[in-house]
Amino acid sequence: MLSKSLFRGILCALGAGLLWGIVFVAPLILSDYPPAVLAFGRYLAFGLICLPLAWRDRRRLTLLDKRDWLSAFELSFIGNILYYLSLAAAIQLAGGPLATVIIGTLPVVIAIVSNIRGAPLPWHKLLPSLTVILIGIALVNHEETRALAIRRSTTTQGVLLAIAALACWTWYPIRNARWLKQHPALSASTWATAQGLATLPLSLFGMGLSGLWLAHTSNFAFPLGPRPLSYLGLMFTIGLLASWLGTLLWNQASSLLPTTLAGQLIVFETLSALAYAFLWRSSLPSLPVLTGIVLLVGGIILGIRAFQRQQQVISP
Repeated sequence: MLSKSLFRGILCALGAGLLWGIVFVAPLILSDYPPAVLAFGRYLAFGLICLPLAWRDRRRLTLLDKRDWLSAFELSFIGNILYYLSLAAAIQLAGGPLATVIIGTLPVVIAIVSNIRGAPLPWHKLLPSLTVILIGIALVNHEETRALAIRRSTTTQGVLLAIAALACWTWYPIRNARWLKQHPALSASTWATAQGLATLPLSLFGMGLSGLWLAHTSNFAFPLGPRPLSYLGLMFTIGLLASWLGTLLWNQASSLLPTTLAGQLIVFETLSALAYAFLWRSSLPSLPVLTGIVLLVGGIILGIRAFQRQQQVISP
């Protein structure tokens, strides 16, 4: 039977994945909006939502010192702004298939890097779940992989930017988990709000630069575009659910779970994004994609069982 902390951590990671999956539907709903406007709009909404939350939580926020705020700024810049800018640019330069395949390896890469840094689980116990997850990712992305084989015009810059996006979000959960475990007295919600506040000036600056760039390169009706109400409604929905609540739940999961296991559970985001995309298109997954989904779920179960057995060995 799962320990209470392991069970709670898995539920929090599942909740974060369900909420983060919403982000991948936004470009489908607002397909006529530039990626930069969607990315900075999301984080601008995130920061604005955090202002009243910060006032309510001001006592605990005052406990953060200069180094803590620097960490919040660093995490927000690399894990939010730089990650999405790199990903958006990679898609524009190298196409969606290549970026999807590279970013899809996140659960495996994070788990491997975390295990190298901390080695909480012997490799022979970790590799079975990672292998199953990696095969599942390959099957889920089979259409992208097939398109990649056909499309030969991808650029070196696009490849490097996709790898940069992968590196940003490999670094973020590991660094975020380490900070949380060094500050066990701070609540997950307070740290989520702090990151939102740190994101606000970055997103304002980025939105301003995006406006200047779009003014010279397109006829997009900056800043709200052709569907202002839909744009604002979706950005604030994502800002509240995916950014603030998703970050809160991920913070909670990171404080309860070994980082190597938490990294594997990012698969929940992939599964949620797939489910929402199929619902939006009113279609069913093909057999290879369905097989990949089953393998992803199986890999998660294998990973959880491996950590559960490890806990039972360690516990007297």
